[in-house]
Amino acid sequence: MKLSFVIPAFNEEFYLADCIESILRQTRGLERITEIIVVNNASNDGTREVALRYPQVRLVDEPRKGLTFARQAGFLASSGSLIANVDADSRLTDGWVDRVLRTFEAEPELAALSGPFVYYDLTRSQQVFVYIFYLVAWMSYAINRYLLRVGSMVQGGNFIVSRAALERIGGFNLDISFYGEDTDIARRLHSVGDVMFTFDLRMFSSARRLKGEGMMTMAARYSINYFWTTFFKRPYTNRHIDIREGSEASETL
Repeated sequence: MKLSFVIPAFNEEFYLADCIESILRQTRGLERITEIIVVNNASNDGTREVALRYPQVRLVDEPRKGLTFARQAGFLASSGSLIANVDADSRLTDGWVDRVLRTFEAEPELAALSGPFVYYDLTRSQQVFVYIFYLVAWMSYAINRYLLRVGSMVQGGNFIVSRAALERIGGFNLDISFYGEDTDIARRLHSVGDVMFTFDLRMFSSARRLKGEGMMTMAARYSINYFWTTFFKRPYTNRHIDIREGSEASETL
């Protein structure tokens, strides 16, 4: 069993090194069964140069800007039977790699495994709000997965997918550039195997998007796009703020 890390990176020169180093700390001694792929997604800063500092990292250039383009490029370049999709502003929590490998070894038919973000740069009260949001999201996930059987849930930036399952569904949906991409992949993977979301698989992440768009706005956007993608098979909107450039995307679906 080989684990391939895929890190999409658009203008991530200030966050990427911490992400890579958090992976390297947990994969030391596991080099034969792990690989790290950074997808430089049309960056115009020093992202590419940061990735090239690490001999353990393979760099893939994807000139088409968009999260699903980057995820798909990394998937196609990878060789592992498991693909770990990790955001460039995230960091692994202690024991993350071991937990992933043990879970898939115990459940070889598992299509995907995911867990929540822990935002390391929020206040205590903001952390409580995020935790409550995840509890509500988990209840919706349980209803959709076990009662309605219409889909599942993964957290984009903290999910591992079986290569075999991802190949069966034809990879990532390139018609979706941001909102709904994780719900779409969870919905389609649900049709070919088990998709598990657990609070035991946490990932540290930056809260810059929550701060940039506003916590209530983000909660509303994620919620409506989750339900819209689950039941109508497309996101309600593809409009989002580009937090790196401070500009808002004009494309909608």
